Amino acid sequence: MAWPNPFRRRTANTRTVWGYTFDLGPDHLTLEQAHPLKHSYDVLGEECLDVLNELFPPQLAKKDADTDKTNHGQAKDKEVKDLQKDPDATVPDGKTKPRRDLYELLRDNHDKNPKLQELWDEVNTIPEWVDWDQIARGQDVFYRYGGATLTGLAYQSLLGGMGANRVVEVLARTGGFGVKVARHRLFETTQHILECTRSLEDIQPGGAGFASSIRVRLLHASVRQRILKLTKTRPNYYSVEKFGIPINDLDSIATIGTFSATIIWLSLPRQGIFLRQQEIDDYIALWRLIAHYIGTPTAPFETPQKAKHVMESLLMNEINPSQLSQTLANNVIRCLENQPPAYASRSFLEASARWLNGNELCDALGLGQPNFYHTCLVAGQCIFFMALCYTYRSIPYLDRKKIKNLKRIFWQLIVEGKYGLQGERTVFEFKYVPEFDTVTYKGEDEELKHNELGIEQRNLRSFVMGVTVLGVMGYIGVKTTLLVAGALWRGGTYAFHAAQSLS
Repeated sequence: MAWPNPFRRRTANTRTVWGYTFDLGPDHLTLEQAHPLKHSYDVLGEECLDVLNELFPPQLAKKDADTDKTNHGQAKDKEVKDLQKDPDATVPDGKTKPRRDLYELLRDNHDKNPKLQELWDEVNTIPEWVDWDQIARGQDVFYRYGGATLTGLAYQSLLGGMGANRVVEVLARTGGFGVKVARHRLFETTQHILECTRSLEDIQPGGAGFASSIRVRLLHASVRQRILKLTKTRPNYYSVEKFGIPINDLDSIATIGTFSATIIWLSLPRQGIFLRQQEIDDYIALWRLIAHYIGTPTAPFETPQKAKHVMESLLMNEINPSQLSQTLANNVIRCLENQPPAYASRSFLEASARWLNGNELCDALGLGQPNFYHTCLVAGQCIFFMALCYTYRSIPYLDRKKIKNLKRIFWQLIVEGKYGLQGERTVFEFKYVPEFDTVTYKGEDEELKHNELGIEQRNLRSFVMGVTVLGVMGYIGVKTTLLVAGALWRGGTYAFHAAQSLS
């Protein structure tokens, strides 16, 4: 939940937005300053996408909506559309459709075109502010607080981020956040994060995290280009004037911010975990480098203070939930509900969302009101994370061991596990293709039942244990206080009588 600070000194510049309180200063982005960022974007990435499409046309490209269609053409378009929606579909000869890896195409052919060479040089030229030792420490921060960090990414960065009504206009048009596909898409996003944090080599040029970042950059260009192309044919499909260019610079800054600043100053503190200043510096530096690769302006992440101000500005100016926000937030809950290996109920998921985002935002997102029992379970989870994180980080040997183990466990669970991507690492191909008839519907309201003992049982044990420990400590504290007070009273009485006797 959003914890209030009773000792905060409020001024004329104090603002409280969605349960978060901060002091507005000259470094915060105003609406006027943010507006140009809604209409600027990664031009180089889109230019390179055009070049790659010319050099290596997609094997089965969807025909334009305004193309005259014969009966044969209509059948072919349906075939193409099915293939775009299903990456494992087969072409007519029975062979699996090959995945199109734009990163490999760029890597192998950058010397064939000036624009491709410009992009390749840009991402392979490491900025002078990069300190690889610091980047490695930033990667460790992710795993040092691994469980709490993933919880924050799911329930606040993603679910709470659905409150940004401009952003959900783009997400809904891809169809990638319907209930049946949202969970898989969450795993794909998590794969990118894991590839960026597994090792220092992975985030350096040529590594897996580096490659995934370039793929995501070109995927964003594909989505942007497709939506704008459809808008030219049907102007009411998407309003650039109202929402800005799809996946613009402000949206990209917000995305990097939700993976970094939001985790540091919202998600972890609301779970009772506070990072040390060195950890904050290192984690922001890691995401600033990822922003460089992905084509996002890096200036907002030059310092932790700047990143914090950007987060607060976006929280104040961009979070304005719409009906579409409610639909996508609902679908995130539905896609995670009672799914292995956690088997978390909808009530527990909603309680987690409310704990991290506050009731005001969750009410605006149309989330249900969980009962007291499930709120206690979330409290138990926070107790579990606090005990684990603070204990392990205080002992260097245990800290290193935990980081090493979580790197392995997260990868096996998310990427290789049967409940994750099942070993099929995504190359972020353009498979959620915006169409005029692409609609993201709200999931069913019926709550699923399960008989598995999942995360809620662990959290219940943690809550009971935490309450028991606090009760015992409270009892000992009261007894100690009474004993000390009694001793002081007896000592004072003895001294008084002794003074009386001497007089």
